[in-house]
Amino acid sequence: MKIQKEIRTYCPYCNKHTVHTIKHIVSPKPANPTRGLSMSNRRHERKIKGYVGKVKAKTPKKKLGTRQKVTMECKDCHKSIERVIGGRTKKKLEIKR
Repeated sequence: MKIQKEIRTYCPYCNKHTVHTIKHIVSPKPANPTRGLSMSNRRHERKIKGYVGKVKAKTPKKKLGTRQKVTMECKDCHKSIERVIGGRTKKKLEIKR
């Protein structure tokens, strides 16, 4: 997915449309995607503790695309805004020079 380096869009601080410069930021991934102390995790840990043989595995999660976030900095007031481009997509964001 390609996006221009400078776009003209609405600035809520200036209250008008101005030119913004775009910087790409990567969405942070959580260290552990599932909650460690949730009831299902505690139950599963209790089942596999000790000599109980094979226990049914957890259901695999469907992989979603990542959210492509950009920060836009207004050239007039120098305030920055975050925006998600394209929702959840598997395509990487590329800034045109």
